[in-house]
Amino acid sequence: MKPSLVIVGAGPRGTGLIERIAANAPELYAGSGLDIHLVDPHPPGAGRIWREAQSPLLWMNSHAEDVTMFTDETVVMDGPVRPGPTLHEWAAIDGRTFADRQLQGAYLSWVHEQAVAALPPDVTVHHHPCRALRVSGPREGRQQVWLEGRPRPLLADLVVLALGHLDAELDQEQRELATYAHAHNLVHLPPDFTADSDLSSLAPGEPVLVRGFGLAFVDLMVLLTEGRGGRYDGDTYLPSGREPVLYVGSRRGVPYHSKIGYDWTGERPPLPRFFGPAEVDALLARPEGFDFRRDVWPSIEKELGFAHYHRLFAVHPERTAMAWADFEEKYAAGEAAEREALVASAVPDPADRLDLAALDRPLDGVRYASHEEFQEGLRAYVEGDLRRRHDPGKSPDLAVFLGLLSVYGQLIRLGDVGPWWHGFFSYLASGPPGPRLRQMLALSRAGVVRFVGADMAVVAEDGVFRASSATVPGETIEARALVEARLPEPTVGRALDPLLRELHADGAVETPEGLLRVDRSDGRILDRGGRPHPRRFALGPYTDVRTPGAFTRPRTGGPAFRQNDATARAALAFLRDLAYRAAA
Repeated sequence: MKPSLVIVGAGPRGTGLIERIAANAPELYAGSGLDIHLVDPHPPGAGRIWREAQSPLLWMNSHAEDVTMFTDETVVMDGPVRPGPTLHEWAAIDGRTFADRQLQGAYLSWVHEQAVAALPPDVTVHHHPCRALRVSGPREGRQQVWLEGRPRPLLADLVVLALGHLDAELDQEQRELATYAHAHNLVHLPPDFTADSDLSSLAPGEPVLVRGFGLAFVDLMVLLTEGRGGRYDGDTYLPSGREPVLYVGSRRGVPYHSKIGYDWTGERPPLPRFFGPAEVDALLARPEGFDFRRDVWPSIEKELGFAHYHRLFAVHPERTAMAWADFEEKYAAGEAAEREALVASAVPDPADRLDLAALDRPLDGVRYASHEEFQEGLRAYVEGDLRRRHDPGKSPDLAVFLGLLSVYGQLIRLGDVGPWWHGFFSYLASGPPGPRLRQMLALSRAGVVRFVGADMAVVAEDGVFRASSATVPGETIEARALVEARLPEPTVGRALDPLLRELHADGAVETPEGLLRVDRSDGRILDRGGRPHPRRFALGPYTDVRTPGAFTRPRTGGPAFRQNDATARAALAFLRDLAYRAAA
């Protein structure tokens, strides 16, 4: 029998792994024969999230020119670079377009076909359109991958879990809300991938409480407005009459920041500067471990500030009061309080200073006298965000975005750093397209979207759901429907995926935040003793080496590409040695 590799998950991560196998096979695995089994009920390439069979109204939240599935020379890896087209090059569309997910699904299907075609002739790919239920087998022997509806398992010399976003059991609060809703004939939609949610129970004209102001909310907003026949005439929304009224709030109480609407010009900030490999090495070398807020965040804050001020001094020296060389020297040597004083003296306009705390919690301490006053105030906030994110004169914002990408690439080596960082990154760097926020403003003016405020609290009492926020003291909104507009948390312990549950029961270990622990060098799954499993790998957002965003921007180093390459090379080397031993 030929050696066998089973990849569970045929979406972008599984496709990226096949691409790296094809790229590295000539060096590591020529002429040995290999069966690759792809296990996924959804189409290869696109997978569940990016499948073509979803509403054409749903967009990507990245420009088409910022989406690629191919490596370039900025990716630090051992395997060869195999360049290929970005989404906008492949589709022959404007690079600034926010393509719909159907088009992205077609691109991913094409990439998958190209990756399979690039494999050596004696490597065969088999797609199994079903779910994997569990993996069994000894550490030193062949693995058995049991499939839904199949009496016999696939035999595998290696197994790679390339799962994407997963469904999860409800947590305690969600269970209580769901139980209350069932008992009182209310509607409760728990965290889910919005395109898969049944929204038919949300009645026209009825108030709906929505917790979550990120991309899941944007999808919900689109499907319940344009998806129900409404349309836009310029900046005016023309309702169909079938829309519910969405009362939306969140921890921050504001939507994610708009995507930046201009291109980079000139010199990039030299990153990493204060948070690079040496700093990560030092953190990993600490026998007592590290605390993110105490030991990691100060260096990140300094790094992002450096990116911001490097750009400001380089492009807008008239808005500074000091030579860059002097500022840089003092900034590098100073502690937090000293840097704050330096910035105050060197950057006269507070609007040109980077205040990460204020960015993270813009409504902290802000109070409005009435619900209507808050609607006007938040519309003004969103309009200001749109102006700023589309103004090249505010290009230090784009430098901070580059700093965030650099930081994320380093943080992968530290493993699970807790949920706050990922939420902060998404809020600043992975928000919706500007046109979506303009639509939100139009819906707000039309009364279809209403804002609740920060730290939105929801209680179930007196046969209804009630929402309130300190942003508007004394204001309470009642509704018979509640939607949790966010993806389920990627925890191993609560994952509904039976394969992950079985792995956990079989000894795979999770972090305090519930992520699957893997070897950071090649993705091998770790057991409770810290030993990497020789025949089981995992890649994706449910692991403690998750990467930023769904896709890689060209020429940004691509942490996901590095991971795919390392896993592909480790798998090929193992299978090559296995074939040599079998031949001997």
